[in-house]
Parts: sequence; C-alpha cells; structure tokens
Amino acid sequence: MTEAPAPVHRGTRLSRDARRAQLLVAARDVFAAHGYHAAAMDDIAERAGVSKPVLYQHFPGKLELYRALLTTYADELVERVTAAIDGTSDNEQRVHAAVAAYFDFVAGEGQAYRLVFESDLRGEPEAAAVVDGALTRCIDSVAAAVTADAGLDNSRARLLAVGLVGLSQVAAQYWLDSDQAVPRDEAVSLMSGFAWRGLAGFPLVHD
Repeated sequence: MTEAPAPVHRGTRLSRDARRAQLLVAARDVFAAHGYHAAAMDDIAERAGVSKPVLYQHFPGKLELYRALLTTYADELVERVTAAIDGTSDNEQRVHAAVAAYFDFVAGEGQAYRLVFESDLRGEPEAAAVVDGALTRCIDSVAAAVTADAGLDNSRARLLAVGLVGLSQVAAQYWLDSDQAVPRDEAVSLMSGFAWRGLAGFPLVHD
C-alpha cells in the first residue's frame, strides 16, 4: 500500500527517493481533485512545497508525472488483488478477500482510485496501457485460481474472472460515491456472498 510521507516544509532537504515520494503524493492530490487536463505543474509544486525547477528535476513534464503516478497506484491495486488470491486456498475466503481489496483500494488515501478507474487521459496510449495492464493482471490472478480449482478452460475461467473483477470494482465505486451508507464490512460481505453463490456452483476438481 502506498503511504503518504510526512509533511515537508519548503527548503527541507530530502533524499531523492523521499522527494520523489513527496512529489507523487502532491500530484495525486492535485490530479484527483482536478483531473489531468485542468491540473498544472505550478499547482503540484505549490502543493509539495517545492519550486518548479525541483519538480522538473524529477519529472520532465506533466505527462511523465501522471504516468508515474498512474503506474504506482495501478501496481498497488494488482498487489492487493494478487495477495487476496494467494493468501488462502479457501475459495470462499479468496472471493471475500478479492472483493475487500477493491473496497479498500477505493477508500484509500487521496482518492487515488480515481486515477486508475476514472482517468481523463485514457485516450493517451501509454496511460491507457497502464490501466488496461492492471486490469489484465487482476483478471489473470483470479482466472488462474478458477482454472486450477474448477477445472475450466482458460476462456471460461477468464470470463468468470472478468465478472468478479467488474462486480468488485463497480460495487466498490458505488459504495464510496453513495457516502458509504452501508458499513464497509457489511458491504464487502454482501457483494462477496453474492459472487460466491455463483462461483460455488462449479465443482471443486482440485483439493
């Protein structure tokens, strides 16, 4: 999970990695609030408490900064889903954990999920490739488990995986945008129970 660095006052000297992390958090906040096209490098530098030359030392332009940020959070989502699938051999628990991974991701700090799920730069090929690649890796992780345990061929396993990933993403976004009217744990249980009732209909072919 991507953690926000401690606040840093202008002029404070940081290691290169720490400064980069600080700039990414500032960029996340600005891009999530305004979108790619309305955000300005001036705004990001001000948010980070640095001069524009310092910002440009790390990222040559707004597009490169956005891609780096997008990659960071797309990778975080994939890591969450993969950990959910690999963390247990109990398939009902896997479904619950996978759904929970999406709910936790959308509820994460700084609305980073909007960069991955609601990017206004999907028309830019490299940005689209990052988002599509993350989706594919999440589907691959779920499909591998379905293939191994249900004995389905790859095409059918992937179709089921797309269904679980799509259900988890859309439900998690709706839950967040509806002001979390249903408590998080109950919402995850509702959606994972709904998904599991369908997946449990496939016989377990590998113990």
